[in-house]
Amino acid sequence: MTYSVSLGATYLGDGRCRFRLWAPLAESVAVQIVAPGEKRVEPLTREERGYFQGEIAGVVPGSLYYYLLDGQQLPDPASRYQPLGVHGPSQVVDAKAFSWSDRCWPGPRVEALIFYELHVGTFTPEGTFEAIIAHLDDLRTLGVTAIELMPVAQFPGSRNWGYDGVFPFAVQNSYGGPEGLRRLVNTCHSYGLAVFLDVVYNHLGPEGNYLAHFGPYFTSRYHTPWGQALNFDGPGSDEVRRFFIENALYWLTEFHLDGLRLDAIHAIMDKSALPFLEELVAAVKLQAERLGRRVYIVAESDLNDPRVIQPQGLSGYGLDAQWCDDFHHALHALLTGERNGYYRDFGTLGNLARAFREGYVYTGQYSAYRQRRHGRRPDLCKGNQFVVFTQNHDHVGNRARGERLSTLVPFAKLKLAAAVVLLSPFVPLLFMGEEYGETAPFQYFTSHSDPRLIAAVRRGRREEFAGHNWTGEVPDPQDEATFLRSRLNPGLRRQGRHRVLWEFYRQLIQLRRELPALADFNLDHMEVITCEQDLVLFVHRWSSEGEVVIIFSFSDAPAAPTLPLPAGRWRKRLDAAEERWLGDGSAIPALLVSQGKMQVPLTPGACLLFERIKEAQAD
Repeated sequence: MTYSVSLGATYLGDGRCRFRLWAPLAESVAVQIVAPGEKRVEPLTREERGYFQGEIAGVVPGSLYYYLLDGQQLPDPASRYQPLGVHGPSQVVDAKAFSWSDRCWPGPRVEALIFYELHVGTFTPEGTFEAIIAHLDDLRTLGVTAIELMPVAQFPGSRNWGYDGVFPFAVQNSYGGPEGLRRLVNTCHSYGLAVFLDVVYNHLGPEGNYLAHFGPYFTSRYHTPWGQALNFDGPGSDEVRRFFIENALYWLTEFHLDGLRLDAIHAIMDKSALPFLEELVAAVKLQAERLGRRVYIVAESDLNDPRVIQPQGLSGYGLDAQWCDDFHHALHALLTGERNGYYRDFGTLGNLARAFREGYVYTGQYSAYRQRRHGRRPDLCKGNQFVVFTQNHDHVGNRARGERLSTLVPFAKLKLAAAVVLLSPFVPLLFMGEEYGETAPFQYFTSHSDPRLIAAVRRGRREEFAGHNWTGEVPDPQDEATFLRSRLNPGLRRQGRHRVLWEFYRQLIQLRRELPALADFNLDHMEVITCEQDLVLFVHRWSSEGEVVIIFSFSDAPAAPTLPLPAGRWRKRLDAAEERWLGDGSAIPALLVSQGKMQVPLTPGACLLFERIKEAQAD
């Protein structure tokens, strides 16, 4: 099936606008123009499968309108803009009015991807797309290549993570609306930065969610932790699929986005022979070919199911990559010693070694946390199909008090964590502020208007954290102070240890670009060895153009393990113990000559990177 962006209000020029709506439950549908000028009502014509359509004259960009479904006044479910919020009228937007200057932008190469996840509302004091632009040069200097925006679909109020969005096509009004997002993307491309967007196709938020009035968008056959499940496999599901596939094409086409991150696809319930996800990926890839750009789809999934990222020809869904929670859990538990909640299944050096080798830790073994076997081996998958991180919005924000890693571990372990992610054979993701050790928490915040909903959210957060055995008062999501505490303090980047950590991240990213072995995503071109007694992980990586070894020490005490350093000459390229990185000083020389194994003295939290000197270089 071929898809295009056809739903909602499409401005045609010369004061004419086409309106198209799927409303199979309605007998009649009309458009009520409420501004500018006097109110007027224009009927739409019923078409096949419950669609209504019509071209209306005297409608210009900026016009405000509602639909009248059998007389009931409702905003457009495919609204492009909700300037007055989720309960107000929809606004006509001229998608062709913006002057793009990125026509030669091809999109990023997968081997160059380094993600930087940010929340628009807390990244700057202004909390807008426009305010982000002033920081793009810093991000480019750091070495980031792709910004990943948390969801920007219209949500209630002005404070929200974005996962309570209820108008999937409408860009949040308090962030700057569609014009602001277009300007941000266009400017990012001029800086050589890609832009990805987090989209939510597993549920809609509770307040301002009018979709059920229009058609069978939801189903009672399945449930999600956040609300009604979307109907992707029942009666009427063809048109539900069309709505969300058009949404994906809309972001890529009208906003020139480089990719999408699909939220929690494990909560997309679909038993059809042609799964929604497979159909979505096929439509996006076809559109990317038409646009002549590289476009990627990344999924969040906790299933450890390689079918998510395996090609469609091999019975997979064909997504380009997935977030790898196992890698995060293994690293976090090892660094912090935490064993609550899902960290119960992690905490050994062997877990992290397994994550390095395969991406997943659990590939069919019994999970004590889940009380069942979990996962499957990701055979034939490459490293660039896994996105790894030490922090992200979920694993920080879903802590009871939203503490960042910078407040949980000492400075040496912050450097170690950064190196593990950025020197891994996977695609790295940084969470905003991580690169300089931001100390402000990232807490869960909302700005709902329904008192019953506010009370339910507060109660739900307390109950959720009880299962993790976290003690103390849970911040009130509705309190504006919770939101304000979560804003970044970018001035820290130029101070003391924060400045050094930023430079350390920058150095890691530069090494990742310079050394061919670190750019090789073939997991067969790597050897991972654990020294359990000393809590040392030894990683040997190679490609046709180079060879490196990396040594990570997770011990809190000095150690001197004998490591299987291959015979030859090795030049030191990174040593986190050096004084310039605020270490205690290093005993490791700039050049090592190995006969096949060497005893290496390591400080607590050590991270060392060596590059093999080729014989021609040695001479």
